[in-house]
Amino acid sequence: MRIDAYNQIKQIYGSNKPKKADEKKSTTAKNGFRDQLMLSDAGRDAQIAKQAVRNAPDVREDLVNSIKERMDNGTYEVDTEDFAAKLLEKYNGLF
Repeated sequence: MRIDAYNQIKQIYGSNKPKKADEKKSTTAKNGFRDQLMLSDAGRDAQIAKQAVRNAPDVREDLVNSIKERMDNGTYEVDTEDFAAKLLEKYNGLF
């Protein structure tokens, strides 16, 4: 058994426990500056738009309820030519 090889590996990789990080790290760099995040006007607008979309409901209940009510009453009518045109448009868009 080669103890010398083991000792060399031990020296390379070290068997010491990792040292704990210094808990009193300063948030400022040595030169006194701190990292900052500055958003442009476009970035702020995009953030506001994302928040508005996130808060908007997924289903427009007023529209859905109106259509359901007309279907229940038998007054909901679909324009067959318009429906066929849209169906063909979607079908042609697939190929």
